[in-house]
Amino acid sequence: MSLSQAIVLGIVQGLTEFLPVSSSAHLYVVPKLLGWQYHGLAFDVALHWGTLFALLMAFGGEWWALARHAFAADAATRKAAGRTWLLIAAASVPGAVAGFLLKDVAETALRSLPLQAATLAGFGFLLWWVDRVAPVRQSQGTPSWGAGLAMGLAQALALVPGVSRSGVTITAGRAAGLSRVQAARFSFLLATPITFGAGVLELKHLRGSGIPAPVLLAGVASAAIVGVVAIRGLLRFLGRAGFAAFFVYRLALALVIVLTLLFR
Repeated sequence: MSLSQAIVLGIVQGLTEFLPVSSSAHLYVVPKLLGWQYHGLAFDVALHWGTLFALLMAFGGEWWALARHAFAADAATRKAAGRTWLLIAAASVPGAVAGFLLKDVAETALRSLPLQAATLAGFGFLLWWVDRVAPVRQSQGTPSWGAGLAMGLAQALALVPGVSRSGVTITAGRAAGLSRVQAARFSFLLATPITFGAGVLELKHLRGSGIPAPVLLAGVASAAIVGVVAIRGLLRFLGRAGFAAFFVYRLALALVIVLTLLFR
């Protein structure tokens, strides 16, 4: 893998991990479409460390505030922070369990390009449709237990390439009555522990990967920098617009995959 390829794939990861378009599909499809060698899980794991750094840069202040508030003198502040910590922990369980049990299947059988085309189009439509029809019942503060746990359960579906972790969790949040911005913010908070856990468990794949350290670092750095921009940009965008553009993009990418399979 060249340095330029690592940077391009880091940019792809930084954008698609947080925009609701599926990073796992892009990291597999982009090299295939460009005729590059797919370097497998080792490089994907490195890029996910880049997006973890992006999450910490974008939401480090919120995590620090939650930590401080858990030990605040005011009882109401402590209670609110404790509830948020418990909700994040509980909502992280389904994705962690699914990742542990289905990791091998996700890395092999679910990498099918026809399946990725179907999930890109199908879950893209679901995100757009739910956002159009679901009323907003809660627009501020920590999500309700029902909304948070629904997002946690949905997060387990992100093992399937093409689903999009951010997309499916935001869909669940909107279906549960959260606003677009509130659903996106909680989706990003949920992403932090599961991304860290997956990164730690998969570090073994980096050993003996044969990818030079400067190439890995270039991919991680570009994913981190672009990821911060994507997070902040999406939150601003969702304050005034919906998901139609993302649905159209996902549909177009699915069509490109289908045409490539038909005419290659």
